[in-house]
Amino acid sequence: MQQALMTVVLLAQVLSALAMIGLVLVQHGKGADMGASFGSGASGSLFGATGSANFLSRSTAVAATIFFVSTLALAYFGTNRNRAVEQSSVLEQAASAAAPASAPASGAALIPTK
Repeated sequence: MQQALMTVVLLAQVLSALAMIGLVLVQHGKGADMGASFGSGASGSLFGATGSANFLSRSTAVAATIFFVSTLALAYFGTNRNRAVEQSSVLEQAASAAAPASAPASGAALIPTK
């Protein structure tokens, strides 16, 4: 259940990041409004002279909020997953994984004989 929720949150984060990138690239800078007032043709755009700034700004804010919340959720899931498995340090886990369960008492048992 937690893995499926983590996948959904990760998907929301990636989609919101791509949406933010696209929305920021589409927006005009502050100096672009001055060019529109001198007749560069930007006033006849799809959203009108000032409508695009409001719509795109709000859309970017929504995408940024989704990205921020999903980042916090992924950080929460990432820290709680290790706590539920075991309360030991990384060094203890590595030592237990490296040590074989049935190790011989000495290296003499490992020497091949004919």
